[in-house]
Amino acid sequence: MVPAPGVSAVDGVEHLVRSHPAVWLRDTCPCERCRDPRSGQKLTSVLDLPVDLSVETVEESEGLVTVRFAPDGHVAAFPVTWLLEQLGRPDGDGRSEADKRRWTAGALAGCMPVADWDGYRREATVRRRVLEDVLHLGVAILRRTPTTERTVLDIARTFGYVRETNYGQLFDVRAEVEANNLACTGLAIAPHTDNPYRDPVPTLQLLHCLSNAIDGGESGLVDGFEAAALLRAEDPSSFQLLAETPVLFAWSDARAALRAERPIIGLDPLGRIREVRLNHRSMQPGSLPAGVVAEFYAAYRKFTRIISRPELQVTFRLEPGDCLILDNVRVLHSRTAFSDSATGRRHLQGCYVDMDGLLSTLAILCRST
Repeated sequence: MVPAPGVSAVDGVEHLVRSHPAVWLRDTCPCERCRDPRSGQKLTSVLDLPVDLSVETVEESEGLVTVRFAPDGHVAAFPVTWLLEQLGRPDGDGRSEADKRRWTAGALAGCMPVADWDGYRREATVRRRVLEDVLHLGVAILRRTPTTERTVLDIARTFGYVRETNYGQLFDVRAEVEANNLACTGLAIAPHTDNPYRDPVPTLQLLHCLSNAIDGGESGLVDGFEAAALLRAEDPSSFQLLAETPVLFAWSDARAALRAERPIIGLDPLGRIREVRLNHRSMQPGSLPAGVVAEFYAAYRKFTRIISRPELQVTFRLEPGDCLILDNVRVLHSRTAFSDSATGRRHLQGCYVDMDGLLSTLAILCRST
């Protein structure tokens, strides 16, 4: 922190400390009476704190800020760097639009976040960069991974925990004669997020290319946060309607029946975009009044048109050994139609992972790189 002209560093820290509620400072006290030294978990609750807390004195020495509270005289010592980081950081857990870098096709094409599998496995700095790309951009590609079945599970476990579903630990994406999902046909698939009919929805998806010797089958990506932000700027009422209207998504076969009701655009309590959940194939008829249904479909159409704009769509071809990692509550993915050829087939294997595993792995990597 750079103090204002004529203000000492000590004065600057004291001013910052006193500008925040005393109850917040006291609740974050790191002393052994307030926190378990092994786990860092709090030993006290808000009910243990005096209701009339105030900051009595503030002193800074050798990288520590010592605060004495009134009326009980409790003393807390905070590392200066930690305290400044806590007092100056934005609210949130890193999952809302405030912590993302939105992109268009022009921004991402030609500079897709990629890394070599061997470097990713061997170098912590490469792993950190890849996971940061997934967190902030919503996408990364690992290249030259083994083209053996079930490799996608090994990749997922380098940063998270595989989310097993009714599809199993992994699923195959290839043309099948008796397909129970349109993804397992050669039909074109519009931009979508996966599994909106689950609660909670899987937040990360991996797609690992084993073979792609066919005509067609190009992959596409759209930044759903960018599309939602454009809708908010161009038509605020439509944006609000999609953020406030619950939509029923469902899927079923002989072994499973899944349903979840959520808005297409999910917001956090501060009104920031936190989630996009969109899949035309599994969206069910709504139960809204006729007038609201008409307004909803008009907003839904506008959002879908924005998603379909060429300047938002990145198109590329997955090659054998490529593994695509996606933020499944942000980035919509698609593919063009394809047909198996005489020279080979298109076969991807995928799995789901949750963002909390990636965030945990990334936090540990940041300690050492």
